[in-house]
Amino acid sequence: MADKQISLPAKLINGGIAGLIGVTCVFPIDLAKTRLQNQQNGSRLYTSMSDCLIKTIRSEGYFGMYRGAAVNLTLVTPEKAIKLAANDFSGITSLKMGEASKKLTLVKEMLAGCGAGTCQVIVTTPMEMLKIQLQDAGRLAAQRKLMPEVVAAGTVDTKSPTAMELTRQLLREKGIAGLYKGLGATLLRDVPFSIIYFPLFANLNNLGKRGVDGPAPFYVSFLSGCVAGSTAAVAVNPVDVIKTRLQSLNRGSSEDTYSGVTDCIRKILRNEGPSAFLKGAYCRALVIAPLFGIAQVVYFLGVGEFILSFLPKKDN
Repeated sequence: MADKQISLPAKLINGGIAGLIGVTCVFPIDLAKTRLQNQQNGSRLYTSMSDCLIKTIRSEGYFGMYRGAAVNLTLVTPEKAIKLAANDFSGITSLKMGEASKKLTLVKEMLAGCGAGTCQVIVTTPMEMLKIQLQDAGRLAAQRKLMPEVVAAGTVDTKSPTAMELTRQLLREKGIAGLYKGLGATLLRDVPFSIIYFPLFANLNNLGKRGVDGPAPFYVSFLSGCVAGSTAAVAVNPVDVIKTRLQSLNRGSSEDTYSGVTDCIRKILRNEGPSAFLKGAYCRALVIAPLFGIAQVVYFLGVGEFILSFLPKKDN
């Protein structure tokens, strides 16, 4: 049986719902990733992901693991919408089971992924900018209590700002450019991620198809999404570390500040060594793999098509 084509509105609904569910499920791991990546030599508060989550719950409570989640939950739907629409118009058929890249060459698949990754940074950059400040605020507060020697007086605000307060402050002090700090690093992360993910998913998914035109079984698409997502996530993790460092506005007195991507790379190599670029890599893999696995579940169940079926159809 030939693959069923999905309309763009259904894809956008599926992508938005998958994003909301995925963020809710894996956000604590993403918080641990941000805090681990921002740690520098001499100011290490957490030894691992589990240690970070345990200390976060002890000092901030259960909901401390969801600092910044509101920003992600608000902006993840438009982010997925832009990415899926760009991907659709670039020539990738969709993430729906069995639909991926039947006629595109590998180079065209990579170019389509590049287009999707480039377009999504319109939403991703300000979303990440705000999220990182909120996620890292707890680490700095904990440093103030447990490691006061690494936090200079007045360096860190005692009150954690809200997303709206951060937005107003950045717009007032730096204009719209303040929300897009780290745009170059975000592009360097998201474009290669999409270039790796979309072709890898398409080709892994095609290996499990039933016949030439038949769809791949659900479990094949699910595993393909998880493998492709985690592979792409680990591959671009060094750039994610750079992006996180550049977008962090507050830091301890003993922690380095950076003027740009090259300055960040140079200081990390000099002060922390190459292994620092892999900080949070396994956290990022654990975040991305379920996100794309959940996306496959939503597409497989046809949630978007089900919702659209209740809308009145236009008469021809």
